[in-house]
Amino acid sequence: MERTLAQTAKHFGISRNELIRRMRENELLTERNLPRYPTRDREYLRIKEGSWFHPEAGMQYSESTRVKQAGIPWLAERLNLQLPTPPEDKRYAA
Repeated sequence: MERTLAQTAKHFGISRNELIRRMRENELLTERNLPRYPTRDREYLRIKEGSWFHPEAGMQYSESTRVKQAGIPWLAERLNLQLPTPPEDKRYAA
């Protein structure tokens, strides 16, 4: 499962802008919000490329950062964030 930066921020209970600020301060993101070291951090972050056709401007291209599942605890440690506590398992409650 991969998350956008907004979804990742919500998971940690902070705003997207706060997550981006912290990631930039820790040199994890560039000024374009893409992974600064995509090869080094490939286990945790990836660049998603997209494209679409605009009737007047022609082909448009975009890039955005996605956080992989392994990137959640990695980011929590690097950015000093609290991981949310998992919900209690009530399957075996009496």
